[in-house]
Amino acid sequence: MATYETGNITNVGNLELLISTCTGYGATYNPSKVSIKLPALNTLLTNSQAANALVLDKLNLYSIAVDGMEILFDPFNPLTTRILAALKCSEVTKEFVTDAKSIIRKLTGKRASPKTQAASTTPTEITVENSDSVPSAGPKEISSSQLSVNNRIANFSRLINLLTSEPGYNPNETELKLTTLNAMLASMKTKNTALINTTTTLKNARINRDKVLYKDGTGLYDITVAVKAYVKSVFGATSPEYKFIVKIVFTKPR
Repeated sequence: MATYETGNITNVGNLELLISTCTGYGATYNPSKVSIKLPALNTLLTNSQAANALVLDKLNLYSIAVDGMEILFDPFNPLTTRILAALKCSEVTKEFVTDAKSIIRKLTGKRASPKTQAASTTPTEITVENSDSVPSAGPKEISSSQLSVNNRIANFSRLINLLTSEPGYNPNETELKLTTLNAMLASMKTKNTALINTTTTLKNARINRDKVLYKDGTGLYDITVAVKAYVKSVFGATSPEYKFIVKIVFTKPR
């Protein structure tokens, strides 16, 4: 689990400790500010726990969708290699093989000729964390490899359309037949839609969670700052009560 998610969980757990500590003060804990009274703090705790739980639930669904795409794409490069080999031993023209090879290069991220400067051999992957991150490669690198999910699906569709147009491509192997390739393409589109949808719901859940925990003035973080200030005003900066509660740490993402 990402450090960011762990930090949110820690904040919510520490809020419960903070509330328990304030409850232990008894009648002495009697702030005038409504948002730091015990009933309001308990409501904040409930809302924070629910917001965190929703994010973790959506993160699990997102992870499942990512895994589904990775499993589907795992045998992709060997498959396209087999398709190209099947074309070379079929009743098709060299020009047709060249056209297919051009599409396959885009599918696999290979260039027609090597680059003059060495580049990373690590392919772009579908990753779970951080979902808000972007590839570190420059625009030219990303465009050249065309390894994004959408581009792969589009280029695979192009390859199937090309193969469909050539009667000479008629392999006996089931996994190379057009019906199998079309079924694979349909599965890619379905899983990609699932990935898009789970990405959206995860981002929305995180937006809601961040409002509950970090919104200025009303979020968990600012409320706990106010609670500590109140305890300091009641017991004093050198009191054991304040020294204990100030050590309950809350963090806020930058």
